[in-house]
Amino acid sequence: MTAKTLMIQGTGSGVGKSILTAALCRYFHKAGYKVAPFKAQNMALNSFVTETGDEMGRAQAFQAEACGIKPDVLMNPILLKPSGDNNSQVILMGKPGESRNAKNYYAHHEKHKGIVLSALKQLREKYDLVIIEGAGSPAEINLKKTDLVNMFIAEESDSPVLIVGDIDRGGVFAWMKGTFDLLTQSEKNRVKGFIINKFRGDVDLLKPGVKQFEDMVEKPVLGVIPYSKNLVVDEEDTLPQWTYSSEPDAKGVLNIVVIWTPRISNFTDLSPLAYDPSISIRYINHPSQMGNPDIIILPGSKNTIDDLIYLNEQGMLKEISNAHENGSFILGICGGFQMLGKAIKDPDNLESRNKEAIGLGLFDLETTMVPEKITRQADLATRKSKLFSEGLSCQGYEIHMGQTTFNNSYPTLFTQEGKDSMGSGITNQDGTVLGTYLHGFFDNNSFRQSLLCYVREMRKIEVPSQSFDFTQFKQNELDKLSELLTKSVNMKNISKIIGI
Repeated sequence: MTAKTLMIQGTGSGVGKSILTAALCRYFHKAGYKVAPFKAQNMALNSFVTETGDEMGRAQAFQAEACGIKPDVLMNPILLKPSGDNNSQVILMGKPGESRNAKNYYAHHEKHKGIVLSALKQLREKYDLVIIEGAGSPAEINLKKTDLVNMFIAEESDSPVLIVGDIDRGGVFAWMKGTFDLLTQSEKNRVKGFIINKFRGDVDLLKPGVKQFEDMVEKPVLGVIPYSKNLVVDEEDTLPQWTYSSEPDAKGVLNIVVIWTPRISNFTDLSPLAYDPSISIRYINHPSQMGNPDIIILPGSKNTIDDLIYLNEQGMLKEISNAHENGSFILGICGGFQMLGKAIKDPDNLESRNKEAIGLGLFDLETTMVPEKITRQADLATRKSKLFSEGLSCQGYEIHMGQTTFNNSYPTLFTQEGKDSMGSGITNQDGTVLGTYLHGFFDNNSFRQSLLCYVREMRKIEVPSQSFDFTQFKQNELDKLSELLTKSVNMKNISKIIGI
């Protein structure tokens, strides 16, 4: 039996399509349906690796978690990872291909149509319901001929469409009306209603506008979702906040700075820190912002050389070295790990127009960009060290094109043997610098708390009596997301629209 579908489109980027899709996934999962998310084409630097080593958008992985299922590349068959202003690496069904500019990418449109339709067909054969997410806006008339992710998918799947608009940005009625007016008549017929997102204030003051709008388009507004600043979701490609303060009465507060770069990627790695009530996080990109942090984190990057050059021009490399000498613990993840070495080279210009950049030199290692991309999950256990007790479980995943050569041996974090053991995680001899290719390792509660306790003891900071359980926290937030939907959106009407 082929799954029923519902498609969420929006008036533009960032209006809440991903969040609403996750909320609907959670709602119908809790209602007993076997439900899955789908997004034909995603442009994002936050990505995830499945159990089979396939790379897909992080937002769809989060939506799969809302459904209580494992992420599958069928949920996001095409992922575009920008590496420059007009260049993106094209990942088809989880496998990396060439980097292309827009014109080169659109030249393969027919091939891409076949890929996304095949993926959706296979997904619909496995589930009762598929919640489909669009991208940007269906009213981008200059892109209609090459559409893969909005009305093309809705029509091919015969899916009803809901359009979401963000009232917090202002002009939501004009935005929704303009979007609707630019659709063809057959596309308008497919639209079954609108949802207004991020509303602040008294909803009764909005009702006259809602009535006028419904009269104009002859379609219902199915819900007005209130603005919720504390809602936790994995973002696709934009930092939801630049600062995450600790709770006012928190004990043992750690001060963490994250080094922001123009091509920052997989910053969702840091979500377990951002929402820990005993941690204060700031994203910074200038020496004047550094202060005296307990931990400095260099996260992933889609263009490590260019980001490293940027940091050097900003004076950040020198500032990071100074902070380390003054006692700050340094952590580099993936591209940030590569930056901790002596140099990064890209002889074939696979990511950058620059062929080399000089690193921080905190590890005696060099990285060379190669065409082969490593994408795999890892299930590891810690070895006894300054930082960790023996046998702590740590799951994560790798996504990198860099091949790292270690000119010296370093203490490894994990019991894993073989040539890749140092890439999984190393520290310097005095335990003040940590580098790893693993993404997602902070999601492991015991591993994360052990590392944070080590830094607190190193910095002579009180260890809180109660640790933060990020696993349970995420599940609670997904349930809150579903409850928010239930209270503010007419779910009976949406169920009728779907046909369930």
